[in-house]
Amino acid sequence: MDYKTLKSIIEGLLFLSGDEGLSVRQIAEITEQRPDLATRALEELKEEYVSQERGLQVVQIAGNYRLATLPDHAPYFERLAYSPARSSLSQAALETLAIVAYRQPITRVEIEEIRGVKSERAIHTLNNKDLIHEVGRAEAVGRPILYGTTKSFLDSFGLASLKELPEPSNFDASDSLEEETQLLFNKLDSQMSFDDVDVEQ
Repeated sequence: MDYKTLKSIIEGLLFLSGDEGLSVRQIAEITEQRPDLATRALEELKEEYVSQERGLQVVQIAGNYRLATLPDHAPYFERLAYSPARSSLSQAALETLAIVAYRQPITRVEIEEIRGVKSERAIHTLNNKDLIHEVGRAEAVGRPILYGTTKSFLDSFGLASLKELPEPSNFDASDSLEEETQLLFNKLDSQMSFDDVDVEQ
C-alpha cells in the first residue's frame, strides 16, 4: 500500500479502537508494515492534526496511541453532555447498559460478543451520561478496560444497590440479553416519566 493510504488506515484504526487505543506493534501487525514505518506514519498524522487545527488530536497514553478531543473545547462538550438530549437512550445504549449492569465488570470486547455488533458508540454515550465508568483493567492481553455502573445509574433507576436489579427468570444465553434489556426498560419506565427520559425503541 502507498504511504498516504497507510496513514488513512491508521486514522480509521485509532477511531475504532476508542479509549483503549493501539500500540505501534498492533498497528504494524494489522497493516502488515514495519514498526518504524507505522511509528513515522503515526507521528506525521499527529503533526497534521495540529498543523491543520483539527478538532481532534493523536495522543499517546500508556504506550498506546488514540484519538482525543482538545482540552480547549471542553466547555462545548459539557454543553452537549448536559443538553436536554442527554437524557435520551437509544436501544443500542439500553442493551449495552443492561449487559454492563447484569454482568459487570465487563470489557468492550465481551459486550460486543454478547450483542454481536460494535458497541463503542453506545459505551461512549453511557460513559458521557455517567451511567457507566471504568472500574479497572482486565488481566488479559492489552489490559482492556473493565466497565461497571455508577452511583448515577442507581439513582436514575431508583436502586439502593445492584442487588435490587430485577432478576431475569432464566439466564438462557440465547434470550437473556433481550430479557435483561426489557427488565431495565421497565424499571426505567417505572421510575421516570417520558417527559424526563425519552427512551427510543
